[in-house]
Amino acid sequence: MTFQQARLLNALGLLGCSAILLVAFGYQLALGELPCPLCILQRLAFVAAGTGLALNACIGPRPSHYAVVILSAVVGAAIAARQTLLHIVPGTGAYGADLFGLHFYVWALIAFVGIVVAAALLCLWDSQFAAPPAPARSGAFEAASVILFLAVTLANAGSTLAECGGGLCPDNPTRYEYWDLLLGR
Repeated sequence: MTFQQARLLNALGLLGCSAILLVAFGYQLALGELPCPLCILQRLAFVAAGTGLALNACIGPRPSHYAVVILSAVVGAAIAARQTLLHIVPGTGAYGADLFGLHFYVWALIAFVGIVVAAALLCLWDSQFAAPPAPARSGAFEAASVILFLAVTLANAGSTLAECGGGLCPDNPTRYEYWDLLLGR
């Protein structure tokens, strides 16, 4: 695998992280599904994994960038597994709507495991770590994927601030606390 091919694959992975965050954010805005604290931590883990992918897409593939991706995904998987275990016990109910029969925290667990496996497989191609003969600039696709990722990340950060009001997030959120504070409700 060449340096440029690795950058392209990392940009595609970054688009996948952005898509996951966009779907969750879409459910939040369209259906009023405010994320719980564990959901917010899972989103943060996707952002951290995406940061490693963005570094690979912009600067070029490095083992340390893949380490950021893998460690972030492992932490995210642990958080998603914790939430899945909280709701798997009969009679405890589930949190939020489902998508194709599975709740978002189960999808997150599947996605995090997939990210770990994909990043580990990408690490098998040592040729991607060889520096190109001339300084390689990232292409338009890589730049667009990073810009989309940054926009989705900022939108999620803003919604988290609006939901939690700069303090501890409620266990079962029902409103945007910061907006209520600003509006005096």
